[in-house]
Amino acid sequence: MLQVTVQRGEAGKTRMQRFDVPARENQTVLDVVSWIQQEADPTLSYRFACRVGMCGSCAMMVNGVPRWTCRTHVSRVANDGRLDIAPLRNLPVIKDLATDMDPFFDKWVAAEARHHPTRGRLEEFDPITPDNPERAEANLGIECINCGICYAACDTVAGNPDYLGPAALQRAWTLLNDSRDADRPTILAAVSGKGGCHNCHSMGSCAQYCPNELNPMRAIAGLKRETVKAAMRGKRDA
Repeated sequence: MLQVTVQRGEAGKTRMQRFDVPARENQTVLDVVSWIQQEADPTLSYRFACRVGMCGSCAMMVNGVPRWTCRTHVSRVANDGRLDIAPLRNLPVIKDLATDMDPFFDKWVAAEARHHPTRGRLEEFDPITPDNPERAEANLGIECINCGICYAACDTVAGNPDYLGPAALQRAWTLLNDSRDADRPTILAAVSGKGGCHNCHSMGSCAQYCPNELNPMRAIAGLKRETVKAAMRGKRDA
């Protein structure tokens, strides 16, 4: 049997509840959570969708580490047959293991991490060759699926609620390197302001825990360089 401790309740009113769960071969942490909800306590709230590492919605804290629970095998993470499972850090708790992702996506909006089109829908796409250096740089971040693991892992987010976070900043960097995006100055202004890229302390937790092996810290370093260059150009033009 596995000894599983799960955080229950809502924000400000949480408690830890223990469950004894049958141990099975090739069992994932999501399998454990699903067993608890289906066999032990149907009131347990959690979130999942694809079960194959495509949606990211099943991300939780497992023994203090943010992980996709659908791709995390119990045999890799159990500590003497024990698991501690909690909702993602740095996000408001709706109930039990389900967090409110609105603050995460609000920061995407604040970072201008959305496409600013250069052409209308009836016009041809801007051709981009695979060997284009900017395209190669943008490609490094396009596999982000918005799971929030880097956000939960980031100590800067934990200490500074205004910080935009690694996912939003990485997306902004991707768009900054995309020739089809029409508003480079707006992106640079958004990521250089309060809570922007210069708040990053380069601790590297975002890169360490990203399940897709992306490196938001690299993207943030790129934003730091480009915002400084923009500021220097502005001073020369003044």
